[in-house]
Amino acid sequence: MTKLLIILLSISLSSIAYADNSVFIEQITTSDDTTITINQDGNDNAVNLSMAHDDNTLDFHQEGNNNTISWVSYWGSGKSWGGDLDGTNNTLKFEQINTTGSDSNKIGFHIQSNDNNVHVCQGATFASSTSTSCSETSSEEYGGHTTNLDLHSGGNDIKIGQQTGTGNADHYVQLYTYGGENNDIFIKQNGNGNKTLNMTVRTDGGEQSIIQKDSGAHTATIDLTGIYHTDLDLKQQGSTNQSYSLTQNCQTSGGCGVTLTQGN
Repeated sequence: MTKLLIILLSISLSSIAYADNSVFIEQITTSDDTTITINQDGNDNAVNLSMAHDDNTLDFHQEGNNNTISWVSYWGSGKSWGGDLDGTNNTLKFEQINTTGSDSNKIGFHIQSNDNNVHVCQGATFASSTSTSCSETSSEEYGGHTTNLDLHSGGNDIKIGQQTGTGNADHYVQLYTYGGENNDIFIKQNGNGNKTLNMTVRTDGGEQSIIQKDSGAHTATIDLTGIYHTDLDLKQQGSTNQSYSLTQNCQTSGGCGVTLTQGN
């Protein structure tokens, strides 16, 4: 059961439902030159957002069951301040795959910013930070992935990939950038162990690359502050559970760097 929706937005409200799939998009004010492509293949998939501003491109793909793209409950809808996407020249491409089991995939975003390129995959991962597409590494995908985004800045290139493999693990990413302009953030979580990443980036510039993989249950809490940017390269891997916490306050001209590998 497939729904294909391509919209050149010139309406104030769009609501479509089929085979327990739903699409609800509400424009707060006039939006010019906005293109939305939504493909739903399966059951109990949902897209729910409000938006304003122009020149945005959104491309959502949901395959299987129980995939949701919507504002996060504890943030609430962004309707009162201009929509869950409030900015110009943004490119978003969200892909969700959930073909095995009854768990759910969820993506929430709350942008209020300009010139972002955000491509989130759940049920597939990016091979590297330079990958332009994500791919499945297993024919079995159990879901159980959650990604929350809250970007109050511009010029970010963010990739996030979460995939279980052959097990029913839960993967979670909560990412804020606030004033973190011009960050290239690559995040990869895959494997049968649970993975959790909490990350806050406030500084301008910098590159962050975080990989959590394999069967261990890995957790990381990252908080980057300071006058200058921090380049972070963190890898957590192997079957032994790994945990890492970093609060970095960079005061070094030219920026700071942190590189760490946990596990074998």
